[in-house]
Amino acid sequence: MKMDVITKTKKIVMEGLYCGASDIHLIPQEKGSFVRFRVDGRLIVMERVPQIMMKKLISHLKFISGMDIGERRRPQNKGLEMKLERKTVFMRISTFPSPLSESLVIRLFPQRSAESLNSLSLFPAQSKQLVKLIQNKAGLIIVCGPTGAGKTTTLYSLLKQRKEGRHENIITIEDPVEQREPHFLQMEINERAGITYAAGLKSLLRHDPDLIMLGEVRDSETAEMAVRAALTGHLVVTTLHSASAQGALKRLNDLGISKSDLMEVVHGIAAQRLVDLLCPYCGEDCSLYCRKRRARRRVAVFEILKDEELKKCIYNLDSTNRSQYPAYSLNRGLKKAAALGFIPLKEIERFGKGGW
Repeated sequence: MKMDVITKTKKIVMEGLYCGASDIHLIPQEKGSFVRFRVDGRLIVMERVPQIMMKKLISHLKFISGMDIGERRRPQNKGLEMKLERKTVFMRISTFPSPLSESLVIRLFPQRSAESLNSLSLFPAQSKQLVKLIQNKAGLIIVCGPTGAGKTTTLYSLLKQRKEGRHENIITIEDPVEQREPHFLQMEINERAGITYAAGLKSLLRHDPDLIMLGEVRDSETAEMAVRAALTGHLVVTTLHSASAQGALKRLNDLGISKSDLMEVVHGIAAQRLVDLLCPYCGEDCSLYCRKRRARRRVAVFEILKDEELKKCIYNLDSTNRSQYPAYSLNRGLKKAAALGFIPLKEIERFGKGGW
């Protein structure tokens, strides 16, 4: 019996949630299109579907998310809420044109309570350092790393740690809102309506915030507004795409933030990577079916820059002397994790080539 496009769409999303996928890729091809899941950072081909069905799936998702169905020449992005088995799943839909037909990617945001830092971090000592940072009354705290490194998850865990035992006005600006939190005021970016990161940040400063969570520093205007908010006595936590903590400082400097302002407002930077834990049953090559049943599959390793080391890095921002940089690095953290038997050796090879 043939499955209709609505049922097929819900089935694919349900399977993605069940597998713990962060993204679902719908890729059209001439000889049979296919569905791929990104699970723990790796793309896995899950099934092949006829080209006609794939076009129907993409058109259906564009329609229910409010995209222009007839527009296939330019990329489009929209947020979407879908009801599945008495639960609401939030996702971001993104299309990308290609010579054959446009492809579509679904980023899944399963709504679960923010995890504790101890469960996210591999080393408890690093969790304690991050908790200490979030207790600052003012300043700028940055979590950096590549896309999919879990930066926003870390931010929410820090906010959860901060709000315990306090009555504070915590406001977030995100694109989109990844976790619905009733104790926070949450604003979603809508560029068509003129709500950008910079405009939203300017508005919320009039709303008496104690702590501001800025989803991402994307441009010079956003960076300037974030620094200005921190200089006026607010605590601002945000994310930045950078390979290392030192790289985050250089990126802010390139966006127009002076070294004196960096010295004044930046209280801590944490660069993070998600690494696979060594499976106790399969070893290094854990199958997808085993992964689905493991509660803790990936953890974060951090490089934390703060206090005197942070000030030294800002002071020597223009220097090419690597000896000025802090002794502890992400690469060193990986080697320690592998030596203790927490992660497979191939995780060092996978990240080490990136020149941390």
